[in-house]
Amino acid sequence: MEIKEATQSLAALGHASRLAIFRQLVEAGPGGRMAGELAEALSLPGATLSFHLKELVAAGLIQGEARGRYVNYRANFDAMNGLIEFLTRNCCGGDATQCAPATCVPAPTKAAKRKEAVTP
Repeated sequence: MEIKEATQSLAALGHASRLAIFRQLVEAGPGGRMAGELAEALSLPGATLSFHLKELVAAGLIQGEARGRYVNYRANFDAMNGLIEFLTRNCCGGDATQCAPATCVPAPTKAAKRKEAVTP
């Protein structure tokens, strides 16, 4: 994946409803989910869901397959893994040992810092 495709994928996932749809499809695995199931699970009207599905298809993140009058959608795991690979391609200057989870400790939140300051 290159920058143009990564930008399109990230833009598509940059909307809360589209991210929720994509996560539902990732959770569903290769079998995917029917559009109606997605609409019900996410409480989205059909027209709104269709709009978001179209954006995710255009970004190459999901695929739809007609099943009679209905459409089954599934995540494009190759595209997802390509995006992850793109984002981590040069992680830690190419030294993967520096990217181990043990060295990636999130910075404390402001609330945690205040709690530490108050705790004797």
